[in-house]
Amino acid sequence: MKELDASNFSAEINCELPVVVDFWAPWCGPCRSQTPILEQFAQKYDGKVKVCKVNTDTNPELANKFGIMSIPTIMVFKGGEISARAVGVQSIDNLAKLAQL
Repeated sequence: MKELDASNFSAEINCELPVVVDFWAPWCGPCRSQTPILEQFAQKYDGKVKVCKVNTDTNPELANKFGIMSIPTIMVFKGGEISARAVGVQSIDNLAKLAQL
């Protein structure tokens, strides 16, 4: 999973594939639970989706830009535009639905 920050965010979400972005922080227990699920999701849908993470502690400007109030927040981007959003730990099936896979 690629770590995103202000310097690479726009370039990475402008992609032909759906881009699933996990807004998280290291101190967040549910975020730590989400990580292995995202890793399995990325492996299962390799080549069909791009999975990235944004640490909200080190990238508060991105968290503010997207109105992140609770973490983990999962956002799906298609062609650089937000297509779906979910708050809380998401299952592989829910991630697939959000990304419309």
